[in-house]
Amino acid sequence: MHWMTDLFGVESAAGAVLILSMVTFVGLVLGSIQIGGIKLGIAGVLFAGLAAGHFGLRINHDMLDFVREFGLILFVYTIGIQVGPGFFASLRKDGLPLNIMAACIVIGGAVMTVALWWMFLPRSELPAAVGIFSGATTNTPSLAAAGQALRDIVGRPESLYNADAQATLLKQPGMAYAVTYPFGIIGIILAMLFIRRFFKVDLAAEGKALAAVNARPALAGRDIRVDNKNLAGLAISSIPTLQTSGAVISRVLREEKTTHVPGAAFVLEVGDVIHVVGPAASLDQLEVVVGHRSSVDVKSRSTHINARRILVTSKQVLGKTLADLDLRKRFDISLTRVVRNGVELPVTSNLRLSFGDRVMAVGDAASLDKVARELGDSPDALNHPAVIPIFIGIGLGVLLGSIPFNIPGVPAPIKLGLAGGPLVVAILLSRIGKIGPFVWYLPTASNLVLREIGIVLFLSAVGIKGGDTFVETLKTSGLSWMLIGAAVTLVPLMTVALVARAAFKLNYITLCGLLAGSMTDPPALAFAGNLTQSEGPHVAYASVYPLVMLLRVVCAQLIVLLFFH
Repeated sequence: MHWMTDLFGVESAAGAVLILSMVTFVGLVLGSIQIGGIKLGIAGVLFAGLAAGHFGLRINHDMLDFVREFGLILFVYTIGIQVGPGFFASLRKDGLPLNIMAACIVIGGAVMTVALWWMFLPRSELPAAVGIFSGATTNTPSLAAAGQALRDIVGRPESLYNADAQATLLKQPGMAYAVTYPFGIIGIILAMLFIRRFFKVDLAAEGKALAAVNARPALAGRDIRVDNKNLAGLAISSIPTLQTSGAVISRVLREEKTTHVPGAAFVLEVGDVIHVVGPAASLDQLEVVVGHRSSVDVKSRSTHINARRILVTSKQVLGKTLADLDLRKRFDISLTRVVRNGVELPVTSNLRLSFGDRVMAVGDAASLDKVARELGDSPDALNHPAVIPIFIGIGLGVLLGSIPFNIPGVPAPIKLGLAGGPLVVAILLSRIGKIGPFVWYLPTASNLVLREIGIVLFLSAVGIKGGDTFVETLKTSGLSWMLIGAAVTLVPLMTVALVARAAFKLNYITLCGLLAGSMTDPPALAFAGNLTQSEGPHVAYASVYPLVMLLRVVCAQLIVLLFFH
């Protein structure tokens, strides 16, 4: 049985893979167990890793460090790719006040962490304090950022810490994170329930109010007869209100026998019946200008005209506006709507096409085939992840994360690190979308797979590395860490939630998403969705998530750089 000994030897690569696989399996099973409607989720992997380390399972330190860092990079990079396209839009309109509130929660938690460490913990436990900050706010990338900042400091040639002292210090953040994480999840949920009871929230009324505010006009079709004699001989492009209304004339029935797909220069005649697609309010305005609603079904008279959904996958058209492409004039077709991420968008000349958009085009079969070739229309391209851009983005992210930035008053340069660099680069590249032949797009399924693999590798490695001293630390410092963590979780959340609801009358459903997003906590988001029976929390969560993620990474590093000596 010597092969078993060799397999589980510290230097065995095969043994490392086997241990990581076992820890991940046990952790995910543990995380799926539901108690009182709450699950540990992905954090179960951390606790499984701690148990494995406690019971003596070991992996070569260099292997473990690589697994931890590479897992972290995959995790934050895929997050950036997902949130990047909507990041800057989230800072505008209603997203701005939400992001300000979320930032207050993050900064308030950081200030409380430092204050409570200063008052109640030994100075040597600052590494534990940043672990508390990360665990109490259920934010894994900030844990990684703090860990890297600590390694940079204690690993310097002039450092006074020997190898044993360095190892002890570097274990503290992971252990404090594990101790405070469970209440981090529970605390967010308690805050949501308290606000609901304190303000006697009527969920049905909140849902109706939110729906009224966020309602996006649905696109509809309507047949309108041209009665306005002033439009006779007028090109479609000259019809008042049409160009800015988001409505599109897709078909024109003339003399009730011939159907045309009109170009911008198509000239109308009195008696024509036009089929228009757009928001209902725009159709009402157009009907006032053009004539009256017709009982004639233009689409049923258009036997030689087809409607087809075309997928945008061609790199050549990405980022171009519909005016740039001028598909209507070049191919004698009409575009009636663009569907992006499940949302129907009105067709306007300044609408820019993105990878994965679905365009509804109307015209004859030959013309539609030409448009399909122009736009790509390749489901395989949509489902097949482009690997080269992934590694270009990761490489650029690592480079950016390694650049030191000097900030006045901070004793050491700050770095975005492996948690912040790839995240920032991914946000920027996915927002740009395309550079030369490279497209920064990941199919949703591929993104989720890479993200889950990354986070389980990271948490497994952190747990295994800190497991040998976890129980001993829990006996000595665990209670004080838990109490401080509970304060860091609840006080900023409750303060902002009370002010947001009492002073700014923030919708409760949106508030739940804000609280979950400010903690970047999926289990809390799932609870909010189940509690409110609404997609509203997801919208608020997505609005604040990118900024919060960056702030938590930066705050964790600043705590280390400013106060660790």
